[in-house]
Amino acid sequence: MSAPLRSALLALLATPLLALAAPPQAATEHVQARLVASQAAVAPGQRFTVALEQDIKAHWHTYWLNPGDSGQATSIDWQGAQAGPIQWPTPSIQAIGPIVNYGYEGKPALLVDVTVPADAKPGARFQPTAEVRWLVCKDVCIPEQVTLGLDLPVAAQGKPGPDADLIDAWRNAIPKPAPFAVKLAAAPQGVRLSGPTAGVTKAYFFADTWGAVAHSAPQALKAEASGWALDIPAGDEPLAAGKPLSGVVVLTTATGEQAWTVSAPMPEGAGKGPGPADLTTPAAEGGANASPAPAPEGDLGLAPALALALLGGLILNLMPCVFPVLSIKALALVNQGNHKAEGLAYTAGVLLSFAALAGVLIALRAGGQQVGWGFQFHSPVFVLVVAYLLFLVGLNLSGFFDVGGSFTGIGSGLAARQGLAGSFFTGVLAAVVATPCTAPFMGAALAFALAQPAVVMLAVFLALGLGLALPFLVLAFWPAAQRWLPRPGAWMDTFKQFLAFPMYAAVVWLLWVLAQQAGPDGVALALGGLVLIAFALWVRRAGRGVLAGGVTVASLALALGTAAWIKPVAAVDARAESSVEPYSAERLADLRAQNKPVFVNMTAAWCISCLVNERVALSRPEVHEAFAKAGITYLKGDWTREDPKITAVLKAHGRSGVPLYLYYAPGAAEAQVLPQILTPGLVIEAVSTPQAPRSST
Repeated sequence: MSAPLRSALLALLATPLLALAAPPQAATEHVQARLVASQAAVAPGQRFTVALEQDIKAHWHTYWLNPGDSGQATSIDWQGAQAGPIQWPTPSIQAIGPIVNYGYEGKPALLVDVTVPADAKPGARFQPTAEVRWLVCKDVCIPEQVTLGLDLPVAAQGKPGPDADLIDAWRNAIPKPAPFAVKLAAAPQGVRLSGPTAGVTKAYFFADTWGAVAHSAPQALKAEASGWALDIPAGDEPLAAGKPLSGVVVLTTATGEQAWTVSAPMPEGAGKGPGPADLTTPAAEGGANASPAPAPEGDLGLAPALALALLGGLILNLMPCVFPVLSIKALALVNQGNHKAEGLAYTAGVLLSFAALAGVLIALRAGGQQVGWGFQFHSPVFVLVVAYLLFLVGLNLSGFFDVGGSFTGIGSGLAARQGLAGSFFTGVLAAVVATPCTAPFMGAALAFALAQPAVVMLAVFLALGLGLALPFLVLAFWPAAQRWLPRPGAWMDTFKQFLAFPMYAAVVWLLWVLAQQAGPDGVALALGGLVLIAFALWVRRAGRGVLAGGVTVASLALALGTAAWIKPVAAVDARAESSVEPYSAERLADLRAQNKPVFVNMTAAWCISCLVNERVALSRPEVHEAFAKAGITYLKGDWTREDPKITAVLKAHGRSGVPLYLYYAPGAAEAQVLPQILTPGLVIEAVSTPQAPRSST
């Protein structure tokens, strides 16, 4: 076949394909979209108007040029034609709690001026296409896109189409330049926009640049002799002096509502408004994609914080790190006759321990350190001492030694003085072992407390302690509740010995924590200390006299002395999960810059709640499968040794301690903060729900 004949055949075969144009309308699950042209036929080089009409599902909305606090503006990418910028109708305010967005509901129409190529031939077809992307939101946000097109004949002279009047009506909804001059002056917290229109009863300014004004802050209208003035708080990124502040001002008078486009240079001395707090450290960690940290806890208020702390302390009783100790206390209430005194002594031990903890935190904060809940478990020496203490408790419950009339007197010889002293130090022990656990409702209360003056912080910690002690106060002071307790009997000694095994299990867990902090050498020292403790108790039982007492004391002192040789070691990533990466701010910033989904787990080896969540939720095969399906990168931050960078991330998200679970959806402006108690279904639902990306202004 000759070359000319082959070319002619290929051109003939391609003709039907060239004749196919993208459809003028398409629908997604939430939006029906169509292109409407003002022309039925176009001429070469002609400029005409095309409207993108969106029919949005009820209760959903799309976004304006500046979407506000969150969201993403609709975009149109044209092929086959020159197109001007989108002409936006006046938006409406979309308020969701403290977040204020700007967007559209119902059937908005975005106008674009399109120019036909000058070399278009009469008799041909003008078939441009438009890739349209939008974000549609209700309780969740869904990114959607469609491809639309026009198919218009090219003629020597253009011809108006049947929708020309509809286009004109939509054009009237586009704000026009104001027929009056506006002035912009500095105000205490931003700027004051003023104009000469009389009788204005309501006004609102939509800035077309993100961050120039505080979207969620109220704008105060004031009447002036010359017209009106609107005080507008500045936003997170106020414009520099001399730069134009432009947007749409909507004025309401007796004759109705009118929107105008206005622009004026930013004056010198414009103040910074009440935007989100300047969290320098977290922003530096997250890079350009770092999002403003949510701070609802900072505005929690004292009364709600006290209520949440009380509730969180109550739930602490059910945590695996606390429940064994509380079982001992329950047995004490059966064995002792003076229930009220026992309950008060136990409560005093809990409250004084929490008060002491608050005092230490206040002192450290005054010294400029950032510390949070469970901070003492960062120290391998503290972990070792608690392990020794619980080992002594276990040996006591197993009957290897007796510290006094009440076996609930634990902690040291101090508890052997009398039953009430034993109850007091049981309360102290309960408070100590409660600190590596975080219960629901505690996070908001503790974050609030750590940002408040010392008196308020102390009150919140005491409310937390009261919640921990509350069940036993009820048993001690409510006679009807006391009838629920079983009668004393021989079973108590068996049950007492059984309670030793949770103590031994806690010792094993603490040694595992110590292995993460001090390595194999630290564990060897700890095991040697446990042997010395057991030897000291054997000497005490087997011998009497000064020599036996001296050997006992020396052995116990040597056991405690092993703490001086404990040295922290560098973190070793011994995780078995090949899909988990160690957290770093740089890695997170890199993944977010690539628009990839990221799940962040802030944890610690001593955090029981964290370990339970990893076992029952994050390590489940269905969760791994959901992560793999969504292409999620799993980052794990280890706070076992108190990493200041992780502390800053916790603070930025309103938390005082671990666990903290964050999910960054692709393009999301902020991380979704998951609850502190996880289930597989909850995690899968969170990573399967799209989120709103930040606007690209």
